[in-house]
Amino acid sequence: MPKRGKSYKEAVALFDKQTYYETAEAFDILEKMPKAKFDETVEVHIRLGVDSRHADQQVRGAIVLPHGTGKTKKVLVFAKGDKAKEAEEAGADYVGAEEMAKKIQTENWFDFDVVVATPDMMGVVGRLGKLLGPKGLMPNPKSGTVTMNVAQALSEIKAGKVEYRLDKTNIIHTPIGKASFGPEKLKDNFNTLLEAIVKAKPAAAKGQYLRSVTISATMSPGIKINPLKIS
Repeated sequence: MPKRGKSYKEAVALFDKQTYYETAEAFDILEKMPKAKFDETVEVHIRLGVDSRHADQQVRGAIVLPHGTGKTKKVLVFAKGDKAKEAEEAGADYVGAEEMAKKIQTENWFDFDVVVATPDMMGVVGRLGKLLGPKGLMPNPKSGTVTMNVAQALSEIKAGKVEYRLDKTNIIHTPIGKASFGPEKLKDNFNTLLEAIVKAKPAAAKGQYLRSVTISATMSPGIKINPLKIS
């Protein structure tokens, strides 16, 4: 077992690791935990009662959090002509086409957090699948990042849009803000995300859908939330 620091031990003492808390109580506990020297990211980890190996049980999408994530995202847009101009005017950090693909391939360049592409550019972007895919950066129509409406996509991303998707162990890991937001704003973001995930329940999912829900800050232990108390 790794040696835990004093702050972590103090945090663990504030709650029972085996108890499933109601949402409001869980965020109140998180607020009382010792703070790190930086503004920690708060994440939610949701295990779903689906099997991600089956195409009809995939859960993936994107949602704009009411209070954003507290992080300004750098956006790379693959577009040409008028759409490239639209992207620049809407605040894209990088805009280009083949030259951007070449930069990623030859320079191992990844100075961006999100990739948006117009549909006509997917032939170019598709060749980057092995580089962008493992980093979760591949544009996808379901998350609104393959679109002709580049300006809208950019405004949503900059406003605090988060993507959620199942990993291979049927868990979704998504940031919902910073510790400095306080319990109320974090709870609003949490509820917005959970509503979207519940709405995205695949028809093929059987039994209990929300299996476990845990919240944690960067340096804190995880606090379990009762999944049966989440509508």
